[in-house]
Amino acid sequence: MVNDYLVRLSIRSAMFAGAITGFVFGLFAGATLGALISWFAGALVDWQSQLGFSLGIAQQLLPLGDQVRDLQTVSDRWFLVIPGVGLLMGLLGAFIGLLAGGLWATLVNIGVLPIEVTVMRRGDIPMRRATDRRQVRTRRRRAVGE
Repeated sequence: MVNDYLVRLSIRSAMFAGAITGFVFGLFAGATLGALISWFAGALVDWQSQLGFSLGIAQQLLPLGDQVRDLQTVSDRWFLVIPGVGLLMGLLGAFIGLLAGGLWATLVNIGVLPIEVTVMRRGDIPMRRATDRRQVRTRRRRAVGE
């Protein structure tokens, strides 16, 4: 086995890997954020209706006023809000991952962040650990007919 440092890393593949990683993370975080937005919009609509009923005043005089209709739409269309926010955050995460992967590969290629690799040649026998050197005796079981 030979230990050495990586000389060249493909910038394109590092950017692609960064974009995939960023998209997956952004999709998960965006879907979670979309669910929270949808739930919070519904909670605000309920709060507004309870506040208007208990105070007995017009909707325009309440803290959110005319935005209740928009909040109700967001709350009712949760099945579009959650994937939409997830995809937008996924695309943003993919772009950030793309840039981060390219920067990382560039820093590796110019030698700022060296990567140590271990390579085993085809003819070499891999070294064993100290725990593998001891021989464990196992009893051979006889077959039913022996």
